[in-house]
Amino acid sequence: MSSPPEPPQETQYSDIRDTKSFAELRSRFRRFSFSMTGAFLLFYVFYVVLCTYAPHLVATKVIGDVNIALLLGLAQFASTFVIAWLYTRHAKKRLDPLADSLRFAAQPAIAPLAPARGEV
Repeated sequence: MSSPPEPPQETQYSDIRDTKSFAELRSRFRRFSFSMTGAFLLFYVFYVVLCTYAPHLVATKVIGDVNIALLLGLAQFASTFVIAWLYTRHAKKRLDPLADSLRFAAQPAIAPLAPARGEV
Protein backbone atom coordinates (compact mmCIF):
# COMPACT_ATOMS: atom_id res chain seq x y z
CA MET A 1 0.00 0.00 0.00
CA SER A 2 1.36 3.42 -0.92
CA SER A 3 1.67 6.29 1.50
CA PRO A 4 -0.72 9.23 1.23
CA PRO A 5 0.38 12.00 -1.11
CA GLU A 6 2.17 15.00 0.26
CA PRO A 7 0.06 18.17 0.61
CA PRO A 8 0.94 20.90 -1.87
CA GLN A 9 3.59 23.33 -0.75
CA GLU A 10 2.71 27.00 -0.26
CA THR A 11 4.87 27.93 -3.24
CA GLN A 12 2.91 25.53 -5.46
CA TYR A 13 -0.37 27.15 -4.46
CA SER A 14 1.08 30.64 -4.85
CA ASP A 15 2.26 29.84 -8.37
CA ILE A 16 -1.23 28.71 -9.37
CA ARG A 17 -3.05 31.40 -7.39
CA ASP A 18 -1.23 34.17 -9.23
CA THR A 19 -2.24 33.01 -12.73
CA LYS A 20 -4.93 34.66 -14.84
CA SER A 21 -6.64 31.29 -15.26
CA PHE A 22 -7.08 30.89 -11.52
CA ALA A 23 -8.43 34.44 -11.22
CA GLU A 24 -10.89 33.65 -14.03
CA LEU A 25 -11.95 30.42 -12.30
CA ARG A 26 -12.65 32.27 -9.05
CA SER A 27 -14.47 35.02 -10.92
CA ARG A 28 -16.72 32.53 -12.74
CA PHE A 29 -17.51 30.75 -9.48
CA ARG A 30 -18.23 33.96 -7.59
CA ARG A 31 -20.44 35.44 -10.33
CA PHE A 32 -22.61 32.34 -10.33
CA SER A 33 -22.71 31.71 -6.59
CA PHE A 34 -23.33 35.32 -5.56
CA SER A 35 -26.05 35.85 -8.16
CA MET A 36 -27.84 32.59 -7.28
CA THR A 37 -27.56 33.30 -3.56
CA GLY A 38 -28.96 36.78 -4.12
CA ALA A 39 -31.83 35.48 -6.25
CA PHE A 40 -32.70 32.83 -3.67
CA LEU A 41 -32.61 35.31 -0.79
CA LEU A 42 -34.77 37.80 -2.69
CA PHE A 43 -37.32 35.08 -3.35
CA TYR A 44 -37.27 34.10 0.33
CA VAL A 45 -37.63 37.71 1.54
CA PHE A 46 -40.47 38.23 -0.96
CA TYR A 47 -42.21 35.17 0.50
CA VAL A 48 -41.77 36.33 4.10
CA VAL A 49 -42.84 39.91 3.35
CA LEU A 50 -45.86 38.69 1.40
CA CYS A 51 -46.91 36.41 4.26
CA THR A 52 -46.41 39.23 6.77
CA TYR A 53 -48.04 42.13 4.96
CA ALA A 54 -50.54 40.42 2.67
CA PRO A 55 -51.93 37.47 4.65
CA HIS A 56 -55.26 37.71 2.87
CA LEU A 57 -53.50 37.26 -0.49
CA VAL A 58 -51.40 34.26 0.50
CA ALA A 59 -54.41 32.67 2.22
CA THR A 60 -56.16 32.46 -1.15
CA LYS A 61 -57.02 28.84 -1.79
CA VAL A 62 -55.85 27.42 -5.09
CA ILE A 63 -56.99 23.78 -4.94
CA GLY A 64 -58.92 22.46 -1.95
CA ASP A 65 -57.05 23.51 1.19
CA VAL A 66 -53.85 24.31 -0.69
CA ASN A 67 -53.23 28.05 -0.63
CA ILE A 68 -50.70 30.39 -2.23
CA ALA A 69 -48.52 30.48 0.91
CA LEU A 70 -48.11 26.71 0.84
CA LEU A 71 -47.23 26.77 -2.86
CA LEU A 72 -44.67 29.53 -2.33
CA GLY A 73 -43.18 27.63 0.61
CA LEU A 74 -42.85 24.48 -1.47
CA ALA A 75 -41.35 26.56 -4.26
CA GLN A 76 -38.51 27.40 -1.86
CA PHE A 77 -37.57 23.72 -1.79
CA ALA A 78 -37.96 23.41 -5.56
CA SER A 79 -35.77 26.46 -6.13
CA THR A 80 -33.02 24.85 -4.04
CA PHE A 81 -32.99 21.81 -6.32
CA VAL A 82 -33.12 23.98 -9.44
CA ILE A 83 -30.15 26.02 -8.22
CA ALA A 84 -28.20 22.82 -7.48
CA TRP A 85 -28.96 21.55 -10.99
CA LEU A 86 -27.96 24.90 -12.53
CA TYR A 87 -24.71 24.86 -10.56
CA THR A 88 -23.92 21.37 -11.79
CA ARG A 89 -24.42 22.49 -15.38
CA HIS A 90 -22.40 25.66 -14.79
CA ALA A 91 -19.56 23.72 -13.18
CA LYS A 92 -19.39 21.14 -15.98
CA LYS A 93 -19.35 23.78 -18.72
CA ARG A 94 -17.50 26.73 -17.19
CA LEU A 95 -15.56 25.65 -14.09
CA ASP A 96 -14.35 22.07 -14.57
CA PRO A 97 -12.57 22.62 -17.91
CA LEU A 98 -10.66 25.59 -16.48
CA ALA A 99 -9.88 23.75 -13.24
CA ASP A 100 -8.65 20.74 -15.24
CA SER A 101 -6.39 22.95 -17.34
CA LEU A 102 -4.94 24.47 -14.17
CA ARG A 103 -4.41 21.03 -12.69
CA PHE A 104 -2.73 19.71 -15.83
CA ALA A 105 -0.57 22.84 -16.14
CA ALA A 106 0.73 22.15 -12.64
CA GLN A 107 0.89 18.39 -13.25
CA PRO A 108 4.39 17.80 -11.85
CA ALA A 109 3.50 19.58 -8.62
CA ILE A 110 -0.05 18.39 -8.02
CA ALA A 111 -0.53 15.17 -10.01
CA PRO A 112 -0.39 12.81 -7.00
CA LEU A 113 -3.04 14.79 -5.09
CA ALA A 114 -6.16 13.94 -7.08
CA PRO A 115 -6.94 10.89 -9.21
CA ALA A 116 -7.85 11.53 -12.82
CA ARG A 117 -11.51 11.37 -13.75
CA GLY A 118 -12.77 7.84 -13.87
CA GLU A 119 -10.12 6.49 -11.49
CA VAL A 120 -10.96 5.28 -8.03
